Amino acid sequence: MAWRTTALYLQVGWDPEVLVLGVAQAQTDMDEHDKWFQASKRPVRPGGTIISSEAQRTDKMARANNQSQTSYDVGKPALSDTQATLLVEGVFGLKVSKIKPLPSYDDQNFHIETAELEKTTNVSDFVLKITSCEESKNVNLIDVQTRVMMFLRTEGFPTPTAVPTRDGRILSLESIDYGSEKKEHMVRLLTYLPGVPLAKTHAGPDLLYEVGQLAAKLDKALEKFSHPKINTLDRGPFIWNLSHVPLLKQMMFAVDQQRPREVVEQTILEFEKSILPKLGDFRRSINHGDLNDHNILLQQTSKESFGKIQDTNRISGILDFNDMSYGYYVFEVAISIMYMMIESQEPLKAGGYVLAGFESILPLNPAERDALFILVMGRFVQSLVMAKYSVRQHPENEEYLMTTAKTGWKHLLTMAEVGKEAVEKIWFDTAKAYSESK
Repeated sequence: MAWRTTALYLQVGWDPEVLVLGVAQAQTDMDEHDKWFQASKRPVRPGGTIISSEAQRTDKMARANNQSQTSYDVGKPALSDTQATLLVEGVFGLKVSKIKPLPSYDDQNFHIETAELEKTTNVSDFVLKITSCEESKNVNLIDVQTRVMMFLRTEGFPTPTAVPTRDGRILSLESIDYGSEKKEHMVRLLTYLPGVPLAKTHAGPDLLYEVGQLAAKLDKALEKFSHPKINTLDRGPFIWNLSHVPLLKQMMFAVDQQRPREVVEQTILEFEKSILPKLGDFRRSINHGDLNDHNILLQQTSKESFGKIQDTNRISGILDFNDMSYGYYVFEVAISIMYMMIESQEPLKAGGYVLAGFESILPLNPAERDALFILVMGRFVQSLVMAKYSVRQHPENEEYLMTTAKTGWKHLLTMAEVGKEAVEKIWFDTAKAYSESK
């Protein structure tokens, strides 16, 4: 184990003076990972990255804060273009030629263009990612998320990769001066992925099927991922983990219309009744947790069909691993179905195409299939209630925060009115018919 760890950081070029966590601690954390996966009887290989003892202490503080936190205002960064430019030039040693703010939920992101190619990635376009104050305390979690992206890249997935700082690190905790106060934010520079968000295109059956396959392939690939602090993906009462839909009771005051509020309350009650007692019947996995229509990028490709050249959209990028956590395979497909319904012209059928793609890689067991309707409803409730709540905290970001709400409430109410049995019939019949046509 000691030899394996030493070889790992020498191979990648990490600085042993910065990354000094002992081998015994790394093994302990991997043992915890083994226990977590034991119910699914999956082998987990030891190894992974090395985190400093200071980072370990920071992680414990962050987890304690999460347990007692009653507000979900995480301290969204608010850097100016000038401050962001200085960060890139000072921390990463790159000369910025163009900078553009990007929409975001809790973090702050900038599209960065540089005057020359960065030597380790041979690219000139990047995303500067500045993490919120609260999340920046959890150094180990951010390291896991970043290394997941790097791991998936080596597995053939179109994910960003991290650009090292001047001194060879992939994370840098920076003190930002806001005038009246200073705040600490974790800063990363990721490679920029070209493409158009799926939200801006018409997602037909073939593309929805591909999204379902992507969700399943991601979760299967993550079975092989290892990291000495992988236990940070057990994020406690993390509001975006689908297990924690009942936490939304604290934010019900933000839903001010009677019928939507009734449906939300009914969904939470049904979730507590039919999902929480049956979690043990679901197969465990690591979830991306946010495969929405803005986190999947597309590029147009051409293919020949019946002697004619046809243009088609294919997935070219997967973004935003901030909501990663331990969960279940069925969570990933439920989340994917919910977001693919948002822009679809046939929202209920869309779920069937996504399900067909997912089950072509990972067929669901009977308990998972039976839970799918309430899980999709639960994700709608998470997204819509959190948006209402967050707009009260950050009204200046209303346009972005309410993206899902433009059609989301309509879809949630429609599902409630049509009912579980009828919606499932549409999903399952559509999935079967499409799969048989392949």
